[in-house]
Amino acid sequence: MNRRFLCALLSAVAVAGICGALPLRAAAQRAEKDYLSSVEAAKIRDAETTNDRIKLFLTFAEDRLTKFQYELEHPSSNKHTEMLNYLMNSYIGCVDDAADLIQLGLEKQDNIRQGIDLMATKSKDFLEILKKYSASGPELEIYKDNIDDAVEGTEDALREAEKAKKKAAPPPIRRKN
Repeated sequence: MNRRFLCALLSAVAVAGICGALPLRAAAQRAEKDYLSSVEAAKIRDAETTNDRIKLFLTFAEDRLTKFQYELEHPSSNKHTEMLNYLMNSYIGCVDDAADLIQLGLEKQDNIRQGIDLMATKSKDFLEILKKYSASGPELEIYKDNIDDAVEGTEDALREAEKAKKKAAPPPIRRKN
């Protein structure tokens, strides 16, 4: 929990630095979800099920990872370092939130099998990309700490998804009359 809060706080500070419009106090107050745009936050709020929220967070994580790759291949002329670290921290936040929702769904005994399966599949794909950049990515020294955290967080999420597969309530059995 502390690592996620720290990552979210660093993301908020990066956004404040990039935008130059958010005072630090306001960024700290809204730090937990500052890595989501207002449209994304609305989609999360409007999602009807835990399963839908898990899927959305994984979609947002994939989007951050894609943008991270694009930023590496096409560096912006200003705030390049901040953008790389912000995107990686945002990715971490999305994956952590999806993993938290899986735990919440298990506690509430929701039907989250699709979300769990998607987490297991996407986490493997994400890890492949992250490990590639972690081993020999361009400008690695700029984002090394964040990508190491992302690898660790994604591995944790994958382990949790595998455990959750065993704990999730089985789908209902339909009997033919």
